[in-house]
Amino acid sequence: MKQDAWKQPFFNDKMPACSLRGHWVSFCLVDEAGSGKAYGGLSFTVYDSTGRKYEGRVNGDGFAKLQDFYCGPVVLLLEGRYCGTEELYDRLSKRITYKLPITELQTRAEQTRFSTADGRRIEGNPAKQQADRFYQVEVSDLVRHNAHLPPVATTPYRPQRHALKMMADLGFGPSQPTLSGIVLFPNQHTVLEVRPLRALRPIISVDDQFCALNLYQLALMSALSYCDFGQQPPRKPVDQVTFAMDPSVGNLFSEKLSGYHEAWRIDPEQAQRFYPVYEEVPYSKRFEILPFDPELYPQNNPELGDEQEHPASLHFFDDEKLGTDTQAFITHHDEVILISVRGTASGADALRDANAHQVSFAEGVGKAHEGFYQAYRAMRNFVLRYLDQFHQGQRIVICGHSLGGAIALLLAEGLRRIPDRGYNILLYTYGAPRAADSEFTSGASTLVHHRIVNYNDPVPSVPATWMNTTAKLWIPGAVTLFSAPGAGGLLFAAGLVRVGGNAYQHHGEQQHFMPIMLPDGTHSSVLWTPGCESIEEAGCNRALQLQGDMPHRDNLLKQLFQANQHFMTASYIPAAWATLRRWQQTLDSQGPLVTPREFELLDHALETMRQQLRDKNRELEHRRPANQRSHAHQHNQALNAEIERLNASRHRLQSLRWRRLKARDVYGSQARSANLQPSLNRWFSHRENRELSQHASIPSPSHNDGGRAQTLDIDSIV
Repeated sequence: MKQDAWKQPFFNDKMPACSLRGHWVSFCLVDEAGSGKAYGGLSFTVYDSTGRKYEGRVNGDGFAKLQDFYCGPVVLLLEGRYCGTEELYDRLSKRITYKLPITELQTRAEQTRFSTADGRRIEGNPAKQQADRFYQVEVSDLVRHNAHLPPVATTPYRPQRHALKMMADLGFGPSQPTLSGIVLFPNQHTVLEVRPLRALRPIISVDDQFCALNLYQLALMSALSYCDFGQQPPRKPVDQVTFAMDPSVGNLFSEKLSGYHEAWRIDPEQAQRFYPVYEEVPYSKRFEILPFDPELYPQNNPELGDEQEHPASLHFFDDEKLGTDTQAFITHHDEVILISVRGTASGADALRDANAHQVSFAEGVGKAHEGFYQAYRAMRNFVLRYLDQFHQGQRIVICGHSLGGAIALLLAEGLRRIPDRGYNILLYTYGAPRAADSEFTSGASTLVHHRIVNYNDPVPSVPATWMNTTAKLWIPGAVTLFSAPGAGGLLFAAGLVRVGGNAYQHHGEQQHFMPIMLPDGTHSSVLWTPGCESIEEAGCNRALQLQGDMPHRDNLLKQLFQANQHFMTASYIPAAWATLRRWQQTLDSQGPLVTPREFELLDHALETMRQQLRDKNRELEHRRPANQRSHAHQHNQALNAEIERLNASRHRLQSLRWRRLKARDVYGSQARSANLQPSLNRWFSHRENRELSQHASIPSPSHNDGGRAQTLDIDSIV
């Protein structure tokens, strides 16, 4: 009977006899082109049906043959650890926490490439013709610890996982806490096509200089901060986590981009497709979502309860239960640590926005908006814990929209002020309100901050320079404005008047989207750097219609109803996309940033605005009673200063007519990257990004008109 054991079918009702030897198995590791040279020399381990271990190396063509093992299938693993000298892998495998079990197989797979541009599996591998069995495998199939590796791609040529399970159930092979390895059947040659380990990541410039690429990329990342992290289970995971929710932060970085799939949704209600500019990189250079492996990392142990670490607790900050409702995410790769802070999204956020009382900025100088400061303090330790573990000299890029932009500013300055850390910070904010006073702004003058304002967005103009309010007065006043305008207006005024202290002041260089409609009906958007605040101030108050020290209440409310200019996917992102396209086209043509007709319209608008300021200045001079002339003089001085700034703004606008862009203006530090052109080719492969327009118009969302450009209207600006 034992002599006939080899004739028994595998996995029948009786365990095959294991006393006979003399069988053979061969295998070959190949890439998608059918070559095995990428895997030449790799060490492997094979376990036969008795659990006996065999070790060896594949030859220079990725081929190996094993003979004279015990009867039955064998299990193949390739777990030899990387022992080279490349700094990236050495750093990842030796870092303080979450040391990655990087194998030599992984590093080889990261150097191979997909045969197709989109990373889809191919079926015509030439090595398949010489195989008795052909499998398309992942690195994760051949190692035990694979939580740090990407999700498995679907293919009809997956290895037979049920065979591995049946061997384990029957007691064949090595004892394993988890099933791993590939089952090879005896007396057959098996070809294993290893999927390349490549990933996509949004390219980001690390230069101080403003560039159109970062304008667009970080607008998308700022909008992503409004999404959930998407981890299942969200808390207290036991053995694994998944990120199926699309869109979500976890799904984008851990599923889509790690699996080499382009993603364009960063808003659950998004209808338009906005693709980030992605670059292809070795998997270990992706934006990382840390692994969850309780066996490998004691801090992942479910028995730790509330102290248990997992991806959501490491990458995602959500303070909903603690009162500030601040939300942010953080991730990194070898060159960048990215932090994105969410804007106003709840009632708690709105109350914090309203609390404009000034408090000392303990980490530096000056005073900050109390509500924003509380939110920053809530997330500070979360960020520091992450940086302590994963900051190794990368540029820290912080972005945020609205309230998130204000918190991001305080966070950036707070990190910059930490002694002996040397954090190198780059900040982009979108539609951010003022976060602190003039002393803070002066003290933070060396912080690189590009502040983006969209047309008539009301949010950047609050808190006004004269505001120092508390929610206790502000909220009742705002509510009663709708039911009892008289009493509500008085209460509103009492809550807003600032008593003492320095005025609120914006930080950073303003980049302003100015949409205009040309005579032929074409919508155009011009990004420029105004040197005055009149345009921005128009969002929530009209400097030309003062009632004492207060703006006209009706105009304030009217502006608040224009909040569609504040939304990311309906307004800021389309404008950022339009600017990137305009600058790309200008770079290609070496023409001016604005056409003569665009300049004519904008210049006329600014001159009209300046004349209005002059007229109002004269009116204030003659309207005030004699006993209030000193008060009027202060207004005259302020208006005169603003007239001068407006004049400087006209000169800045005029300079756009003669400015010739360089590649660095458009792409920043990425202009010199070898990955730039392939990344742009991928981006332009989507029809939305191939639109050629003389004026690079802002696209109109199909689901609403919130992002459409508006006709230039001086009354709505001033």
